[in-house]
Amino acid sequence: MEIAFLLEQVVNGLVLGGYYLLLALGLSLIFSVGGIVNLAHGAFYALGAYVSLEIGKWLGFGAAVLLSPIVVGVLGIAFERFLLRRFYSADPILSLLVTFGLAMVAEQAIRMIWGAAPLASTMPPEFKGSLMAGDFMFSRYRLFLLCVVIAVMTALWLLLHKTAFGRVVRAGVQRPDMVAVLGIRLQPYMTAIVVLGVATAALGGALFGPIAIVHPAMGTEIMTVAFVVVVIGGLGSFWGVVLAAILVGVVRGITIHFIPAAGEASMYVLMFIVLLLRPRGLLGERIERFE
Repeated sequence: MEIAFLLEQVVNGLVLGGYYLLLALGLSLIFSVGGIVNLAHGAFYALGAYVSLEIGKWLGFGAAVLLSPIVVGVLGIAFERFLLRRFYSADPILSLLVTFGLAMVAEQAIRMIWGAAPLASTMPPEFKGSLMAGDFMFSRYRLFLLCVVIAVMTALWLLLHKTAFGRVVRAGVQRPDMVAVLGIRLQPYMTAIVVLGVATAALGGALFGPIAIVHPAMGTEIMTVAFVVVVIGGLGSFWGVVLAAILVGVVRGITIHFIPAAGEASMYVLMFIVLLLRPRGLLGERIERFE
């Protein structure tokens, strides 16, 4: 029974890792291509949760999960066009300060529109309850989340590694000077990357709302973990971020099982150990700034 319970914690850790992955992948891509440290990324995650709640009232959970990332993605176009674009060639500290200010403004705007009190997100009836597999018991909804995260991860990998769009983006990360020599403008690709990044963050907010507390500061809270995942995985590495998200989720899940009070600290210990052995992260690559 102890082994069964431990396996359940591992599966829960994988779900938690998938939760982190939806935020960390977009965060890593935006930094890798544009050199922007986007501290407002968590705000789009929170907006995804709140927009999902509003759409769900009228159209149901399925439509809310599908439409929320689209709505927030449209906001991402304006975010890149009128804000981020000004800082691609500037000192990175400037983009960090501006996006930090935007994150604070977004949090207060959420408080003004939806109030400061936490809101409940309803789980679809068909996903309530658990599945039994011998001595193992797994939440239906968490297994559903794990499947969605795997599908999104696969789709992003195919986009970045099996399409012309992905080849240009990866070339822009590694050798932006060569891309410019070939006469390819990275600007439209950067807009697409920002939209993808904020849309996946919004998807995370929509999907995890039913098992988390939807409140104005939820974006600020999750940003620390997202940065830890990106640092552990290594900048410029898709699979590095995936591996780091899984490691952080599983390590936290197992640590909470044995030492509940140390669950939060476990990811920082993991980051310290990884950076001590691999300063660039698990699969980090050398990248050049976007010009």
